[in-house]
Parts: sequence; C-alpha cells; structure tokens
Amino acid sequence: MPKAIMFVQSRPSTPDREDEYNDWYTNTHLPEVLDIPGITAARRFKASDVAPPPDGAHEYCAVYELDVDDLAAVMPALAERFADGSMHMSDAMEMDPTPSFVIYELI
Repeated sequence: MPKAIMFVQSRPSTPDREDEYNDWYTNTHLPEVLDIPGITAARRFKASDVAPPPDGAHEYCAVYELDVDDLAAVMPALAERFADGSMHMSDAMEMDPTPSFVIYELI
C-alpha cells in the first residue's frame, strides 16, 4: 500500500489539442514520472459529465502512488528532471494556470 498519493490536475492547452495532450501524458509523461524512485503507480482520470468541474477548472487529474519515506524529496526529484531535460514536457498541456499538485499522506 502506498504511503501517499500525489494528485495532479491539468488540462490541454486548447480544446483542439486534447488528443495530443492525452497521447503525450499517457505515453511520454507517465512513464517518465514513474521512472522516479518511490513513484510506484499512476492512473489518469477525466471529469465526468455527471458532476463536471466548474468553468475554468482542470478537467483531468492524475493520481500517483508514492512509496517513499521522505515525501519532501518527491517534488525536488521532479524539478531536477524538468531542469535537466530528462522529463519531456509538451506545449499541448496548459501551463497558465499551471497544473496543481497536492501530496496526500496516508492516515
């Protein structure tokens, strides 16, 4: 069982790039994030029409399982990979506003 999850909300940069965003996120981004020690699993979700997000809210989320003793090390590990280019970002993902990140610890 994971010690925590990282909950990330995001969306495509424009509606016409949704397919490109989903392809990049699933086939490039998730494997690169899962390569970080301690991030052990990931799943993606899209908001349902049953209870849609409010206008302007992110309609996609990813849930990453974290099995690390030092949760504070996760964000610097991600930042390092962004900085050194080993994490390949796509302009198909909206960056203004930036995706939201929250780490929830198991209680």
